[in-house]
Amino acid sequence: MNDPRQSDTASPATNRRTLLRSMGGLGLLGPIGERVSESTDELVPVTIGYSGSNGYRHATGLAHDVVHEYSFDALTVSLTDLSNGLLDRLREHPSIRYVEFDRTYRPLSQTTPWGVDRVGATPERTATIDAGDVDIAILDSGIDSTHPDLRANVGKGVSFTSSLGLLSDGSGSTESLGTGVFGPLNSDRPAWHDTVGHGTHIAGITAGSNDDSGIVGVAPSATLHAVRVLGSFGVGSTSDIAAGINHVVEQGWDVANLSLGGARPSNVVKDACQHAFENDTLLVAATGNNGPCSNCVRYPAAYSMVIGVGATTTDDSFASFSARGPNTDIVAPGQSIRSTYTTSVASYKTLSGTSMAAPHVGAAGGLLLASGYSAQTAKDRLLETTEDIGLSRSEAGSGLLSVTNALGFS
Repeated sequence: MNDPRQSDTASPATNRRTLLRSMGGLGLLGPIGERVSESTDELVPVTIGYSGSNGYRHATGLAHDVVHEYSFDALTVSLTDLSNGLLDRLREHPSIRYVEFDRTYRPLSQTTPWGVDRVGATPERTATIDAGDVDIAILDSGIDSTHPDLRANVGKGVSFTSSLGLLSDGSGSTESLGTGVFGPLNSDRPAWHDTVGHGTHIAGITAGSNDDSGIVGVAPSATLHAVRVLGSFGVGSTSDIAAGINHVVEQGWDVANLSLGGARPSNVVKDACQHAFENDTLLVAATGNNGPCSNCVRYPAAYSMVIGVGATTTDDSFASFSARGPNTDIVAPGQSIRSTYTTSVASYKTLSGTSMAAPHVGAAGGLLLASGYSAQTAKDRLLETTEDIGLSRSEAGSGLLSVTNALGFS
């Protein structure tokens, strides 16, 4: 089929002029399509969809200049004298499919997840705190460092998945607080790359970038570190988890988020947590998704040196899936939380669980550390400044996380 643009009746000198050659009359276009200046000649960009060589000749014959030629049947041209019925003549021509002015498309706006807003960690507030020197380790299924909302904040990564990859409760069953799509690691990805999605979701809640797109986390300027302790099926061994906690201490990182757990205690995990606590690492863990139940907080959240975090819903109710018991220290939003996800599956996903509640608290602790608190005083401050939402002590511990109160935001 002949290219209609090659018709011998069309003038190449007119039809092949480039945008740069017409800028003097047309005026510059901004990066999202807005005309930011124009000449006194009032050249107006108009896009014309045509059919065949007749449509092409008609469109270019009326144009002052061709701004864009597309590989499909359309042109963007500059026109003058729009008051003399030129547009009507174009639209009425049988070989013209459409005529339209440039429209403005803007970057998709960033959303603040309801949990971030509920605890008072809106970007306007957290922007006043420089948490760039705060290191928050996500002990989980890894992090997708290629995600546009995370890549600016991801620092180092390491994988501890050399053992059985199971988190046993002693009965032969396995438990994970995460969900996701499972698959093999790509050979071009680091060993700590997230193929499950859970760790990436936690990372976004913690420190999704404040970049005008996607979502924003509680501490968007903090540095994230991936400590992969959960394997491709979303579960991990106690020895690997202990090794991950030990690595956090060796690196001198400030916060360790553990959105994982098991029904039975582990001596090696407890020792690792105590070692981290004694070395001024703030430990935060999910209480478990085994509710409704009583006195059933999972480990390591049940340990006294760890902040055990339960989950609340959008109406400040206690989430039915959230474990309860005297080892619950605090609650945070955990229902229907939208956050980052592995880009190979979906860029963003909405999940529910105490896993989603814990990073709200870990990131809030990071903001306190950036403000001069130690791990112990940050822990105390978080628990002393909670909001009373009418839940029992076994449900909510000291209450709902309040970054507003903890940081003194007005």
